[in-house]
Formats: sequence, C-alpha cells, structure tokens
Amino acid sequence: MRCRMCGQRAVLRLKAYNINLCQECLKKFVRRRVQKAIRDYRLLKRDDRVLVAVSGGKDSLSLWDLLQGLGYRTKGLYIHLGIGEYSDRSERAVLEFARQRNLEVHIERVRDHFDGLGIPELSRLDHRPPCSLCGMIKRYLMNKVAYEGGWTLATGHNLDDEAAALLGNVLDWKEGYLARQSPRLEPREGFAARVKPLVLCSEREMAAYAISSGIQYILEECPFSHGATSLLYKDLLNQLEEHSPGSKLRFYQNFLKIAHLFRTEQVQLTPCQNCGYPTTGDLCNFCRLKERLSR
Repeated sequence: MRCRMCGQRAVLRLKAYNINLCQECLKKFVRRRVQKAIRDYRLLKRDDRVLVAVSGGKDSLSLWDLLQGLGYRTKGLYIHLGIGEYSDRSERAVLEFARQRNLEVHIERVRDHFDGLGIPELSRLDHRPPCSLCGMIKRYLMNKVAYEGGWTLATGHNLDDEAAALLGNVLDWKEGYLARQSPRLEPREGFAARVKPLVLCSEREMAAYAISSGIQYILEECPFSHGATSLLYKDLLNQLEEHSPGSKLRFYQNFLKIAHLFRTEQVQLTPCQNCGYPTTGDLCNFCRLKERLSR
C-alpha cells in the first residue's frame, strides 16, 4: 500500500477520501484540515491568543501541537478533576508535553474551589451524576480563565465528538443545544470566544496524527465515562461510516449549512450575585453548588 501523495509506504487508509497516506503526508493532511476549518468557519485570526484546554488525551495535545506549529500564540489549560490516579497521570502527560516543547500551561484544581473535594466526592454529596457535574465545572473554569486572561478558548472536540453530539441533539430535538452547536461561539459579556479547530478531523485521524508526531498521551478514558450515551452514538455512526464512508462529515457539514434555522434570540442573562458571571438566575450553577455544599 503506497501513499497517494508521495509514493512512500502508507500507514493509514482513509476511506472517506479514498486515499492512503504515509506518516509525513498524514501529518500534512491533518494540518491542512485544521487550516481549512480555521479558514472556512473563521475560527481564529492570526493575532489571537489561544488558550488550549488540554486533558492529556490525543485530541487536545495534538490540537496544541498543531496550533503552535501553525504559528499561533498558545497557552495550555489543564483542569485537575481530583479523580484519583487518573487525574494525576493526565496532569503528568500535559506537563511533560509542555516541558518538551518549552510551552506554558496553567493548572486549575477542582479541589481548590471546593474545600479539597474532587469530582467523585462532589458527585456523592450533591447526588448528581459525575459527568454532568464535571461538565458544568469544567465549562465554568475554562471560560473564567479564558475570559479574565483575554484568550480565545480552543477545545479538542473532533468530528466524531461533534457528530455524536449532533445525533443525540437531533434524536431529542434539543433546539437550544442545536442553536449553540457551532465550531465557533462568539465572545460576549462574561464569555470568552470558543473554537473547535478539529471538527473536520476524525478520531481515527487524530490518533494517527498523535502517534506519527510522537505525542505521548494517556490511553485510558475517564473511569466515569463507561456507559456514556455518547459512546453509543459514536458506535452507531462508526457502523454507518463503515457502510458509507464520509457519512459523519456529510452529516455534520450539512447541519452547519442549516444551523441558522435553530438560532433564536439569546436568553436574557444577569450577573451571578456571587461571582458576577452571566446566569439565568440569581446564582450560577457553579456558585449554587458551592452554596449547597456549604450548608
């Protein structure tokens, strides 16, 4: 099997594009896909300062590597969730990645905001699923650090992530979520701009890019992700992709063409009485959680 671009021995076949690629051409291919997403969806300007949310996994570390290689001013943000050795290993992977490339990383620890409690303890005390709680806390902290520092926040959501989320939102016709599912969310009072430069790259392509680039990432998934509905949606989309290559990309890109149909007037937000960040009530979910725990 020969690389279609240079004729060298290929390491990966991409059925959606009907091409075989060697390691070096694969890296060039992924880089061009990221550049296309940035250009087509107007994700970043050349002088933007980009805060890359990194978890220690292949997607976020590869995104940081790609943006840095494309010449953007970047900084990493790692949120230590307090999930035992899993979080510690993830932190070490992020710090090692940054050390090898002489990059800066900012670390937020959930325990510092909740009196020494991590996600497992918070979930038990608040009687709330850990994934729901974790998502809320991460969104708040990522936005807070990015907004206060004047950064554009970049996350490592790939095509598989976005297609699975879209499938779930369409099945239940969650119009509010569909209205906000976009490669770029514009900045507004209390909210940093948020971008997803990997939306045109599949999970398989990103795994191959990370391996070809020598990126050392953690292989294990979060221990709380077992049984997540998103994994079922990904499996269904993978089966569809096997029978009809390119289905995920068509599904996602065709949605973006009509996404404006779901956009309505923005919900009226007011400053949280405690932290000042926008919310629909007197207190934001983050501060409401802190108040419940203090009781």
